[in-house]
Amino acid sequence: MTPFRELVTPACIIDEQKLSANARRMATVAENAGVALRPHVKTLKSLEAAQIYAPLSSPVTVSTLAEAKAFAQAGYTDILYAVGLTPNKIGVVNELLAEQVRLTVLIDSVAAAQALARQARMLSATLYVAIEVDTDGHRAGVDAESKALIDIAVITNRSDNLTVAGVMAHAGASYGAFDIESRQHLAQQECDKSLLAAARLEDAGHSVTMISVGSTPTALSGITHEGITELRAGVYATFDCVMAGLGVCQYSEIALSVLTSVIGRQDDKGWVLVDAGWMALSRDTGTASHSVDCGYGLVCDEHGELLDGWIVQQTNQEHGVIVHRDGLTPDDTQFGYGKMLRILPIHACATAGQFSEYHVTTDNIHSEKVWQRINGW
Repeated sequence: MTPFRELVTPACIIDEQKLSANARRMATVAENAGVALRPHVKTLKSLEAAQIYAPLSSPVTVSTLAEAKAFAQAGYTDILYAVGLTPNKIGVVNELLAEQVRLTVLIDSVAAAQALARQARMLSATLYVAIEVDTDGHRAGVDAESKALIDIAVITNRSDNLTVAGVMAHAGASYGAFDIESRQHLAQQECDKSLLAAARLEDAGHSVTMISVGSTPTALSGITHEGITELRAGVYATFDCVMAGLGVCQYSEIALSVLTSVIGRQDDKGWVLVDAGWMALSRDTGTASHSVDCGYGLVCDEHGELLDGWIVQQTNQEHGVIVHRDGLTPDDTQFGYGKMLRILPIHACATAGQFSEYHVTTDNIHSEKVWQRINGW
């Protein structure tokens, strides 16, 4: 065990007890709904962390092929790569198939289906394909009622080594839903449009085994998810200020923070300077549109207890500037030179991505173990 005060800052801290509690919450939701849970491992990208919220028997979702390779090598056999596939990745896809992984990739256009079909003969085993369905106009996907949905399936299923598994949707608009009614509406819409797309594929003669939906806000919205085969979500494992601002969790449930040291003050400006800038915190300002803007992160004491009203207002590459919302002047008791603080992330995925390892604690005093992160694409 290493006391926090002996760590070089900035350092990324994981509260293992909070992580475990968050994992149990989502697992219970999936169990009660009678659907499989396919955790998205993109936030922490850590095999050690996955032992808690995505154990080896679990299907997983990844956002990079680097994650897919690492999880395949660790023994995971059911992997969904949930980013639109491009032709330059087919070689890595084939490497994964050689590992006897049931790999599912994502496409959402006729052009993508045609490109994949042209390369299908290169594949050493069956590659499963999910068609992304746009349920809220937020990002990618094909309309559930479009002709393109069926055309994609036809092109895919008539190609050697390719099989349409089904449909996948991500209700990204839920990140702007600030009340439970809005989140439930988006969650039900996500399910309804995914089920419509699946029914149209079945009616056209294409077998559907995967109807995959999910985002942390919709998965935790409390709807039944009737007819869906699996839930996907990722940031629930740690949560962050965006999720707390939406009301999906409490700030006290956020399991990831950045340990930082006070390196100076500008009392005439009310500034506390710390050694965690945007290289540690990221430049995500995802709460700027919330009723409570958390800046670049909320400030806690060394043990993770929130310091009311203190936020990271500015970031430079290696400097963070902490201020109080009401303009209070910092004092030596909490903000003296060399004092340690912890910053709760705005977007946990972005903040975690700034680090190559995590310091794991259960007592909020010591780093009890270190977990490695899978970086790159």
